[in-house]
Amino acid sequence: MQTVLDLPFNQFIGLQPAEAPHLLSLPAGGQYLNHLGTVHASALLALAEASSGEWLLQNLKGMEGIIPVVRRMESKFRKPAGGGVRSTVSMKPEEIVTLKHTLDTKGRALIEILVELHDDSGQHVLSATVEWFITRAADSSIS
Repeated sequence: MQTVLDLPFNQFIGLQPAEAPHLLSLPAGGQYLNHLGTVHASALLALAEASSGEWLLQNLKGMEGIIPVVRRMESKFRKPAGGGVRSTVSMKPEEIVTLKHTLDTKGRALIEILVELHDDSGQHVLSATVEWFITRAADSSIS
């Protein structure tokens, strides 16, 4: 897989790449709206999860045989979202170094990725922390 946009679910819901400094986007569309006419919570959560996964893929390039799985996701809905929505991910550079070291030494690791979503009007609509469990494919004790 080159990008999370290759996953059938992410294609189905229409996630797209975004222009820097954003990572991914969910376009505006009636199919994403809830009963209030704002972007549905599930659509926002899907964008946040996919954005964290895309960040992982970009930062773990060259590491073969790893299996990342979402372990936990915590989110705070800040404002109702209207129109398209874009994501940003913020991480300290040393966190990826620590992650790679832990994977090399223990064969498994956890990392929390912080994702922020903003809509077309610039409103900050969601903050999420996505915790990923990552293991080497040879580690048969995945639970």
